[in-house]
Amino acid sequence: MARLQQTLSNVSEESGHDNGRVGIVAGSVAYPNQPALVGRAALRTGSDHVRAFVAEPIYEIVAGHSPNLLVDHYGDEAFSDGAVERTVEVSEWADAVVIGPGLVDAEPEAVREAVERIEVPTIIDALAIEPALEADLSNAILTPSGSEDDPIYEAYGSLEAFSEETGAVIALTGDVDEIVAEGERIENETGTSAMTVAGTGDTLAGIVASLLGQGMVRREAAELGAWILGKSGELATAEYGSGVVATDVIERIPDTVR
Repeated sequence: MARLQQTLSNVSEESGHDNGRVGIVAGSVAYPNQPALVGRAALRTGSDHVRAFVAEPIYEIVAGHSPNLLVDHYGDEAFSDGAVERTVEVSEWADAVVIGPGLVDAEPEAVREAVERIEVPTIIDALAIEPALEADLSNAILTPSGSEDDPIYEAYGSLEAFSEETGAVIALTGDVDEIVAEGERIENETGTSAMTVAGTGDTLAGIVASLLGQGMVRREAAELGAWILGKSGELATAEYGSGVVATDVIERIPDTVR
């Protein structure tokens, strides 16, 4: 992991650009706070600009979370065909895109088309995973938790086979986080039992997207992202115990990265 941390220290200088821009397509009326958690995690990991693209009914909620977030809305109450073109525009602005956290009412075909048309590295999370399986995933990292990996097993039999056949990288969160890439599975041992709290998956998506936006390759971004999440969780748990929440973890990302 020391090698990856050194890569993080040098990546911005080596890539020839700033610390990157992250676009986020996420949230719903039922889950309005997920875009902000993802965005705050990306900013704390070092991204220069983070733009959340959300449904109109939750725009004010997301925009009110932090003056550091850029926020726009696609007008409709749920992600549908009408939001795809604007999503592509966001992706053209961004160095990496997150799609899926809290996006529970999205039209599956619209999600698939958006993923297919996004050309920058993409984090695909939660209910966006199943419709995205029909798209080109050779530039994607999937971040399932719990049963969110069931569609992958049903279609490919194993995460290793899926990674080999599609070129995707998987960052699977659970009791032990696992990174699967090119048919290989790597375990991440950082973290605590308190990190089953809601929002840590969104935090991981933001961390990994930031690393991608700063120029890391997908496998290294997934490995280091899981390590950063776990170490930040350890710091937060040391202070708050079982009462730790996702925002506590996010606020300790800079200490971990340093």
